[in-house]
Amino acid sequence: MARRYRRGVHRYRFLLSLQWVILTLVAIALIPTMIKLGFWQKHRYEERTARNNLVSSALHAKPVPVERLTSPGHAVTRTERYRTVTATGTFDTAREEVVRRRTNSDNEVGFHVLTPFVLTDGRVLLVNRGWIPADGAQTAFPKIPAPPSGRTTVTGRLMVDETTAASGIKNVRGLPDRQVMLINSTAEAHRLGAQVLGGYVEQTAPTPRGGSPEQISDPGSEDAPLNYAYMIQWWLFAAGVPVGWWFLVRREIRDQEEAAAEPKPEETEPAAV
Repeated sequence: MARRYRRGVHRYRFLLSLQWVILTLVAIALIPTMIKLGFWQKHRYEERTARNNLVSSALHAKPVPVERLTSPGHAVTRTERYRTVTATGTFDTAREEVVRRRTNSDNEVGFHVLTPFVLTDGRVLLVNRGWIPADGAQTAFPKIPAPPSGRTTVTGRLMVDETTAASGIKNVRGLPDRQVMLINSTAEAHRLGAQVLGGYVEQTAPTPRGGSPEQISDPGSEDAPLNYAYMIQWWLFAAGVPVGWWFLVRREIRDQEEAAAEPKPEETEPAAV
């Protein structure tokens, strides 16, 4: 019995070699790492699914007057974002601005047109009327198609104020007149000297004449199922590591046994004369 035990232990002595110690340690480290990556993908899946459900719910909610959801100084919440709102008033094109470095659906760089919309009670709603191309240098104020004149009712998606922290867009100073980097109701209230409702609206109706400015498309849904697939993939990898390690061990033992079973060449004596 002791002899068989020593023979069994001898078969696995190769595991103490530097090569196999390193391989084993790497395998041990990979398992919890892959499990953790799987849980991270699970978190991303749940986060993206919740975001998609929230956006879908907001987009399909019944339109409400903008005054019901926001007011001067109000910070638009996650549940209020993308809600369809309506507002009645007049566009103030004399104090219109453009937002630099914005792209359209074809990834062309241009401007977003930001027009103050004066409500019937005198307060101001910021309306992003859409995208226009940047023709040539961006130092001059571009030519912008006029909005409907007179009393108008607009419909759009309520959006949160833009900040550098949330958007990653640097708020560059010293820009040409009537050009900004971020849409922020607090900054616009200071510029306009008026009561500006918190957040802003991406206009969806009425449709611009001639298709310009180009309306901003609906927010797309994030690919949550992809994160779910990655989660399963990482956990399968984690389960496969010990299986692969054991397969390599068995192959090493088999190779050693085959090498030991091969007949050794016999030493030959010099032929007698």
